[in-house]
Amino acid sequence: MKPINALLVVLLTSSLLYGCAAAVVGGAATGATAVHDRRTVGTFIDDEGIELKARMAIFDDKELNSRIHINIISINGVVLLVGQAPTEADRLKAAEIVSTVPKVRLIHNEMTVAAPNSYMTRSSDALITAKVKAKLFTVKGHDYFDPTRVKVVTENGIVYLMGILTHKEADSVTDAARQVGGVQKIVKLFEYLD
Repeated sequence: MKPINALLVVLLTSSLLYGCAAAVVGGAATGATAVHDRRTVGTFIDDEGIELKARMAIFDDKELNSRIHINIISINGVVLLVGQAPTEADRLKAAEIVSTVPKVRLIHNEMTVAAPNSYMTRSSDALITAKVKAKLFTVKGHDYFDPTRVKVVTENGIVYLMGILTHKEADSVTDAARQVGGVQKIVKLFEYLD
C-alpha cells in the first residue's frame, strides 16, 4: 500500500473511532441521568426531543426568533416556557408554535412581555439556579430522595421547580429553595407521585 493511502486509511479509521467513542460517552451520560430520574428512559428521550424540536420550530420563524428570548424545558411532556417577548402576541405565538410539537401534554407559558434580559440578569439567574441546586443536596428525611430529579430554572429571580416527586419531597425542595438569597418567587410545577 502506498504511504499516502495508508495515511488516509489511518485518518479515516481514527475519525470513525472518535465518533464511536463520542456516541458511547454521550450515551453513558444520558443513561446516567436517566437512572436517577423517575421518568422512563423513553420519556427522558422524548423530553429531549421536545426541547430540540421546539427550539428548532421557534428558530424557523426567523422574525419571531429575532424578537424574543426563550428557554424551553420539558419534563414528562410538560413544557415550561420562560423568557421575554416584546408583545403579548409574540408571547402567545411562541406557545402556539411549541404546542405543535408531538408529545407535548401541557405548556406553562411563563414568558413575560418585556425586552430580553441583559447578560447581567442572565448571569445572576444562573448563579441562583446553581445555589438552589446545591441547596437541594441538604434535603433530608425522605427515603430515596435524589436532588438530581428536580429541574431548577431561574428567570428574573423567579425559580421554577419541576420534576416527579411526592408532596412531602416537593415541600422540602420548596423550603430549601426559599433559603437561597436572590430568589424573588418560587413557582412549583411538580407532578406528584401521591
